[in-house]
Amino acid sequence: MGSDNITISVRGLGKKYAIGGPREKYLTFRDAIVSSVKAPVRRLSSREPPQEFWALKDISFNVEQGEVVGIIGRNGAGKSTLLKILSRITTPTEGTVDLYGRVGSLLEVGTGFHPELTGRENIFLSGSILGMKRSEIDAKLDDIVKFSEIEKFLDTPAKRYSSGMYVRLAFAVAAHLDPEILLVDEVLAVGDAAFQKKCLGKMGEVAKEGRTVLFVSHNMTMISSLCRKGILLNEGNLQFEGPVEDAINTYLNSDQIGSGEIVFRDRLPGDENAVLRSVRIVGPDGKPTVNVEINQSFCIEMEYELHRDGLRVYPNLHVKDSYGQYVFVTADSEMDSTSMKKLKTGRYCSRCVIPGNFLNSGTYYIGFALGSVFPLAIHSFLPDLLFITIHDPIVGIPTRLEGYSGPVPGSVRPLLKWELVG
Repeated sequence: MGSDNITISVRGLGKKYAIGGPREKYLTFRDAIVSSVKAPVRRLSSREPPQEFWALKDISFNVEQGEVVGIIGRNGAGKSTLLKILSRITTPTEGTVDLYGRVGSLLEVGTGFHPELTGRENIFLSGSILGMKRSEIDAKLDDIVKFSEIEKFLDTPAKRYSSGMYVRLAFAVAAHLDPEILLVDEVLAVGDAAFQKKCLGKMGEVAKEGRTVLFVSHNMTMISSLCRKGILLNEGNLQFEGPVEDAINTYLNSDQIGSGEIVFRDRLPGDENAVLRSVRIVGPDGKPTVNVEINQSFCIEMEYELHRDGLRVYPNLHVKDSYGQYVFVTADSEMDSTSMKKLKTGRYCSRCVIPGNFLNSGTYYIGFALGSVFPLAIHSFLPDLLFITIHDPIVGIPTRLEGYSGPVPGSVRPLLKWELVG
């Protein structure tokens, strides 16, 4: 075990590949026959110099015993390369990796399995590679087979397994053979939903037993539910390391540049009866913003212009979480259309106040719709137009248990009134 309970220590890690460069031209059988009866022809190889590509560059981080770490990033960010280095499948170009404990890994379908061996034989092979005795593997065999759900095919050569069967058995082996460090790549996406849920539960059990888990996935729901720490890679560089929700928000908003306000000028969203002029999110200081703390209230405003008298206007907001799921829809109305006032032509502004201690920490996307009733009409609808990120400072928050710094599930975290009865 490393110092201070560190099980993985990565320092200045880099992995370089050469792309392109001179290559020999391979001769076909026909070329060989022709060259035997004709004068030799000089064949030129490509003169392009090889190009360097750094899949990882100057990566440094520590992982402590029992931590479950989600590694996220776009395709090509270096996630799988990192796990392959940690699994000793490939060697780094520079830097050091210190691992304290046995490593079990599930990186690609079929990795570590010999196709000619049966499922049973591959279980014993994997255990031997981890340094386990046959008696230790025997003790785990029933649990592995039961978890993988492939009892009927246990003595069938692995080359006849489907990708789903491969994953089931490979994960069961990796999780049950007592590794101190478990590395899992996106390969779980091959399994069905029930098996994915089963795997997530098992990884949670492994972590509770004091083992370390590194999990690569593009599924932010899985990452959020399983991990407490996140590592965000971007084009081979370490962009963020910290609480998993902050890592996810940084990843999802990496392409978002917003001021919290949009003023429409040339082409106004709407029709001949009503148009939107501007939308904005207003923070506690009265200025447009895209960031507030969880205990702070903020306002969402819609400015619109009516071109016809007598409209019963129905402005409404559509709020989604960072996974695209609706959190709520709200409107400037008491939902009783008969009480809605008929407005004259002109400009108006409707404001919705979102109280503090209502939404949970995270990023939310706000869509704006302008409608009217009697007759029912939708003048404009702009989904996911603005976004707001709500931060949790951890300390001094009434909806968080003092001393607990982990994630709080749910899209809302309201401060509700409780009473002690009896």
